Amino acid sequence: MSHPARALPFDVRVPIVNAPMGGVAGGALAAAVTQAGGLGMIGQGSAGSEASLSAQLALVPEGVRVGIGVVDWVVRREPALLERALDADPVLLTVGFGEDLGWIRRAQDRGILTAVQVFDAAGGAAADAAGADVIVVRGREAGGHGRHLVDRDVLLDEVLALTERPVLAAGAISTAEDVRRALARGASGAWVGTAFTTAVEALSSRGSRDALLAAGPDDTILSSVFDQAAGWGWPADIPERVIANDFTRRHADGRSAEARAEFTAAGAADDPRGMSINAGLGVGHLRAELPAAEVLAALAP
Repeated sequence: MSHPARALPFDVRVPIVNAPMGGVAGGALAAAVTQAGGLGMIGQGSAGSEASLSAQLALVPEGVRVGIGVVDWVVRREPALLERALDADPVLLTVGFGEDLGWIRRAQDRGILTAVQVFDAAGGAAADAAGADVIVVRGREAGGHGRHLVDRDVLLDEVLALTERPVLAAGAISTAEDVRRALARGASGAWVGTAFTTAVEALSSRGSRDALLAAGPDDTILSSVFDQAAGWGWPADIPERVIANDFTRRHADGRSAEARAEFTAAGAADDPRGMSINAGLGVGHLRAELPAAEVLAALAP
């Protein structure tokens, strides 16, 4: 099924937005993606804060405009994070994983474009009704947190049928052919995460890079065990797609003192056997650590 493509409301030479992955998509990566012709996004995930966002914004060269992504439950914990994001005047803002879309009007009143990630057709209809400038269709194939409900292409068709707004496809977008197929179905572009996790400019640690480069799609699982071990406030119905490791094999629940201590120690040692390493089903296409510009060029349709 295909639908007429809708123009994106921001200027790009390559219709790719890097997903605002917490702990991965900092100012250097966002700037590099924008400078190469896509739209770069700074991500503030579970550990996001006003101070962290400010530090990453300082890495964006003057005159280079990027987007920002934050998490609903995190900004509820620290409202100053959303205020800092709005004050930064990003090209595009997304507040993910929440039901209240009132932030859309606040951003638009400042002239900031908005994007909403959706996991099913009902979410797409809600984003459309709330006036989102861009809707991101996040298929079950995607890495990181989400409600992994529907195959990307099925959801893309469903959302395109109910809105006239530009739609970005997300989930296992790993090659130029993946991008071309999404565009042929009517997507206006792609929202890409995993492909940028080993980019030179990414914040990814050495241990996570090694694990990502060694992994294939069958190595990923859906789990909340790391969120439990870290004490993060993610809802129970929003697990994350991660690379399975010794920690996930030993712990079905991360809330024990033993699991929490092990998780903390693994992070301090940069030991991928006990770390949360987000990856989508396209992870098998990662072959090397490349500059973001080369990653973007390889995805260009």
